[in-house]
Amino acid sequence: MSQDILDTMIGAGGVTADPQAAQEHFEKAAALEEAGNRQEAVEEYRKAVQLGSQPQHIFRLAYLLDLLGEENESIGLYEQLIHNDRPHVNALLNLAVLYEDRGEIAKAEKCLRQILDTAPNHERASMYMKDVQASRNMYYDEEQARNLDRHRALLDTPVTDFELSVRARNCLKKMQIRTLGDLLKISEAELLSYKNFGETSLNEIKLMLSSKALRLGQGLDGQYSRARQEIYEELRDKASDAVLNKPIAALDLSVRARKALQVLNIQTIGDLAMRTEAELMGVKNFGQTSLEEIDIKLGDFSLGLRKLD
Repeated sequence: MSQDILDTMIGAGGVTADPQAAQEHFEKAAALEEAGNRQEAVEEYRKAVQLGSQPQHIFRLAYLLDLLGEENESIGLYEQLIHNDRPHVNALLNLAVLYEDRGEIAKAEKCLRQILDTAPNHERASMYMKDVQASRNMYYDEEQARNLDRHRALLDTPVTDFELSVRARNCLKKMQIRTLGDLLKISEAELLSYKNFGETSLNEIKLMLSSKALRLGQGLDGQYSRARQEIYEELRDKASDAVLNKPIAALDLSVRARKALQVLNIQTIGDLAMRTEAELMGVKNFGQTSLEEIDIKLGDFSLGLRKLD
């Protein structure tokens, strides 16, 4: 229940505060509750809160509403109590339990932290905190599992489910690319090297993947990163880090060669030396002349393109 609802309950209809009458309703409610007449007790507690708004009256009403399954109203009343200068400890405890039941783990933990910050040895609060933290870990594990399931389902989506041009569809079909997951395992250069596959189809596919927060080659990142590190360590035996980290511009390549390297996202001399001839030749419009030019430029630094065993 929000503050507005509670204010309405306390002051609705121009009700004037009457502490004595509030206490009488409270005592009557307590007697009804003890006799097992919970619903009638709630009505008397409501009247007590309307006439006096005493913390004890609000707490009993919140507690009984919780027992009767009126969770939202109970939470609103507890929240009113914990915003006082001296929060009601039992209200904090009960509210933490309600929050945990609703999966609002951070709020539950905050309530218990308010108690433990001033009473670190509070037994019930410490016990509840352990439960809340266990629930938090379980909640995160379950959420992570759900996210993983959603991600897997997305990657299993057939590319035919998306609005692609006939040319793009036919090329993907001939390349045995059937799902989004398959697309993530292929690079731009590999797509462009395929016959009749051009920039228009590439941009079409990149736009489609971008709408799903995906990109070409994404599925290769982990595998490529490990291999890249091993290859880089081998290159350090041939050239210094200063040379390997030099930008590609230092090679003063022709426009055609530079464009091919841009397609492969090659930024430094080290990046280039990790590539093979086959990777470069797979780029559209990259020919033997450009390959020889790169071999000569890398040779100036005692480097060359990577050779496959």
